[in-house]
Amino acid sequence: MKDGHIHTHYCPHGTKDPFEKYIKNAINNGYTEISFTEHFPLPKNFIDPSPKKDSAPTEKEFEKYLNEAKNIKEKYKNKIKINIGAEVDYIEGFEKEIKENLNKYGKFLDDSIISIHMLKTSYGYSCIDYSIEEFEKLIEYFNGIDNLYKKYYETINDMIFSDLGEYKPKRIGHLNLIRKYCKIFTYDYKEQKILKVLVKNIKENGFELDYNVSGLRKANCGEIYISGYLKELVEKNKIKMVLGSDSHDSSTIYDYRKYF
Repeated sequence: MKDGHIHTHYCPHGTKDPFEKYIKNAINNGYTEISFTEHFPLPKNFIDPSPKKDSAPTEKEFEKYLNEAKNIKEKYKNKIKINIGAEVDYIEGFEKEIKENLNKYGKFLDDSIISIHMLKTSYGYSCIDYSIEEFEKLIEYFNGIDNLYKKYYETINDMIFSDLGEYKPKRIGHLNLIRKYCKIFTYDYKEQKILKVLVKNIKENGFELDYNVSGLRKANCGEIYISGYLKELVEKNKIKMVLGSDSHDSSTIYDYRKYF
């Protein structure tokens, strides 16, 4: 059993739990393989839109992460397979800079994901998963929740075809992160015609999907980020899904097999 999406103490918005806590919980819960996918450094000329400027570690901190993870991987090689990876943020308009960073660090990565946390607007970039207030602001900006969902899925589609070089991750993180606040902002996303095209493009371009269970732990979500109608489309297209706890806390590494 594999958990393909785990963060570490190098995440600025996570806990300070050391690598060993995550690893021991993984082993105790029957995992034979895990991937540490720490947030990839943001482009140098990009301004982090999160209020605390804590979306990702600096390059210096990321390099420390790579070095420590390399030692941990060697230490536990006879007990569990450990992959060193990253969660790369796709940021519309910064493809060149992301590609440059991937060319710099990609050779050190075993297993990574690519995700969207931020959407481009006329006033800059906005985090879709930071707060209820920020999400409501995006709904207003895009003139309705249906248009917001459409923009999100269109950005994922652009990400699929973006030129990020040879080290571009081939697994997409939390495909339905846009539903983090779905209990507050209800919306039947079956109406999104782009979804069928999007899933088809994911399949045809050889991407896997992060079967991200962290939504179950979010009070205003309660869903796996691939569920319902979206899961039906993914299964119909026979796209591979990799379980991802998206843990920022070692205590959330436990046996999710009943959901997978």
